Parts: sequence; structure tokens; C-alpha cells
Amino acid sequence: MQKVSMGSGIRAEIRVDADGTCPVVEGASSVESPSYSIARSTIASRSDAVTEEFMIESGRQPEASVELTEVFDYGSKTMYRFSRERGRGCPCESIETFDCPVVDLHARDGDLYLVFHAIDMENLQNVITTLQKRYPTVDVQRLLRSEHHPQEDHLVFLDRSRLTDRQREVLEMAHEMGYFEHPKGANAGEVADALDITTTTFSEHLSIAQSKLLDAILDI
Repeated sequence: MQKVSMGSGIRAEIRVDADGTCPVVEGASSVESPSYSIARSTIASRSDAVTEEFMIESGRQPEASVELTEVFDYGSKTMYRFSRERGRGCPCESIETFDCPVVDLHARDGDLYLVFHAIDMENLQNVITTLQKRYPTVDVQRLLRSEHHPQEDHLVFLDRSRLTDRQREVLEMAHEMGYFEHPKGANAGEVADALDITTTTFSEHLSIAQSKLLDAILDI
């Protein structure tokens, strides 16, 4: 098989507020436990359906909008399985429509954390833009370029004047209150209250500021 080098691959780690759209997030949140080892498989007899499995710390039965079946007990953790129809607002499916398989994901504190590889910056921007249109909060946690890039590519000159005073204020307050930390020091509503703005306004300012920073960092 011939090897094809894209030369500009990017590994993206993002956080998506998928509450209400992802049974894994619902199940993990209902028992206040992070999920592990999420796996998905197409149902052979139904092209419009998919089976998923996720593992959480053993305890009381998790709750979700779909029927969960316990399939294996590891002692300290339990594996659950469920089936669902495709195209029902799943963040993974949104990403994979851009030919970017999700390689790692887990749920924690009502959010879904996903890792995927984009072939180039345009591919990544399209994914992020689509997610931002569909979900209330999309945070880029970490971006890594392919290791074979010259060292100079890792030097970034950031002009902070690209951000408005309000956007900088939102970023600074979110950072100071621990919004970007794991576990979070504050949620979106708490940061918005500290800024005396609505959660929607906070999310809009944060999204625009993050997009501007991404443009600068990734030299768009």
C-alpha cells in the first residue's frame, strides 16, 4: 500500500457541551462519574443505527434517554451498551462527516471530550464551525501539529489587539475563575454572572475570541 503524506496534520482535543444529545453524557452525569472506553459499531442489520458501549465506575444504575444494558462487570467498573439511530445530534457523527474519525472520547461533568485528527487547517476549521453552530459550548482544549514540521512552525507571534476589550475581559475572567481547568473551577453560568452578562453572551464572546486566537496561532 502506498503511503500518502498530508504534511499538515493536526491532532485536536475539544470539549463539547453535549448534554441532552448524548446518552453517554447522560449516563455518566446521572451517577456523577466519568465515562471510559467508549466504543461504537454499526448495527449489521440496520444501516441507520449504531450500537455504543461505555464504562463507568460501578454504583447505582445510570439513567439515559435510551435503554441501557449492562454487558460486563469489571468489579470497580461496569460496561453498558445501548443502541440509537444515526443523525440525532451526536457530536461524533458531526465530526466524522468531515472524514475525521474520533479516536478517543470520554464524558465528564456533563461534557463530552473528543480527540480527532484533521488533515489540514481548513478541515479543522470546518469541524469546529459546524460544532459551534450545533452545540452551546465548544472549547478547543489542545492542538498539536505533526512532529515532522520544522521547529520554526512552533513559534507563534500573537497580536492581542485582534481581540476587543470585551473579548479579552471574557477570556481573562474565564481563566482566573478556572473555567478551562479540569475539573472546572467555574462553569459558564458562574463566569457569566461574574461578568454581569448572560450565559449566551458569554459563550458568543468566548467563541469569537477562541476563533481569533486559533486564526493567529495556526496562521490562518
